[in-house]
Amino acid sequence: MNLHEYQAKDILKGFGVPIPPGEVATTPEQAKALAEKYGTAVMVKAQVHAGGRGKAGGVKFCKTPADAFEKATAILGMQIKGLTVEKVLVTVAADIGSEAYVGIIVDRARKKPVFMVSAAGGIDIEQVAAETPEKIKYHPVDVRYGLQTYEAMQLGFFLYQDVKLARAAAKIMQQLYAAFMASGCSLAEINPLVVTPTGEVLAVDGKMVIDDNELDRKPAVAALRDESSEEPSEVDARNNNLTFIKLDGDVGCVVNGAGLAMATMDLVKYYGGEPANFLDIGGSSNPEKVVNALRIITADTNVKAILFNIFGGITRTDDVANGIVTATKANPLKVPLVIRLTGTNEEIAMKILTENGFSASSDMDEAVQKAVALAKGGK
Repeated sequence: MNLHEYQAKDILKGFGVPIPPGEVATTPEQAKALAEKYGTAVMVKAQVHAGGRGKAGGVKFCKTPADAFEKATAILGMQIKGLTVEKVLVTVAADIGSEAYVGIIVDRARKKPVFMVSAAGGIDIEQVAAETPEKIKYHPVDVRYGLQTYEAMQLGFFLYQDVKLARAAAKIMQQLYAAFMASGCSLAEINPLVVTPTGEVLAVDGKMVIDDNELDRKPAVAALRDESSEEPSEVDARNNNLTFIKLDGDVGCVVNGAGLAMATMDLVKYYGGEPANFLDIGGSSNPEKVVNALRIITADTNVKAILFNIFGGITRTDDVANGIVTATKANPLKVPLVIRLTGTNEEIAMKILTENGFSASSDMDEAVQKAVALAKGGK
């Protein structure tokens, strides 16, 4: 689950991270009033769950309240990567002397949170890693002890030679780590961490991504979810207990089990196709899940063919077959459907499908190849 910048900053501020004042506005009038309240230059920043806000024109510097009104008018309602901006963060503009990057991510190979710090802040850390990897320092954290002061100071000195700046950065990194652990994050970053001409070290941007597995244990964090800023199909799927991620391809995939779903997408790519989604109906034998899965996939106009790839263990293939029949009777498909079923109650499933005019295979490669060909306009 992604948090908006203002939400991440509120959490970080609660752990002591120094952050310039800022509040959310949903109208240009509110943005102007906040700029008047702060009495100084402000930044007006679009609040959507999408990267590249600045490049899209969603982050603007405003010298006056009138300027804040004008910029907020332009930003509110604009589209950034298909998402409509419904609110902006109005925050005091910091006087920036230098920019650094500080972030934590869960490294599954190390099985630890890992700090990444770089004096090359303010740009995509992926670009720094690709072009100048020597500018990034990585530091795994032993979760039994947390980020110790001496470790934080080592990271601080990687960013700054001045001991006061290194000490200030070290303290912020310990606060960031505390927020990361307390919130159940899979990622938390400050980009940029800035030094002002007067020597203040401030976090002027913040990003936090919460591990969905933590949400049941952290209801206060879960309550921060903003479904209006998420892909509607993913919200729909989550509300129907489906695991779904929209992609850019044209082969819609309905699969049971995350591992098989990943293998299916790999096979679609192997045979020259592009998956339109990751969709795992799970181990349930509820035909309604299949109905909802088909409804969500067929709403994507990019989908040119649909592939069912079901390996029945806990999942009963006859229930999946009944779900396909029910869904297609209620909403006839406008794109071809390829079905691969094998496992529990396979013979019953095949009979159900045959009696309702569908053909199915038990061969995964054959089904994937056929779906890819159909998506490309073949037969």
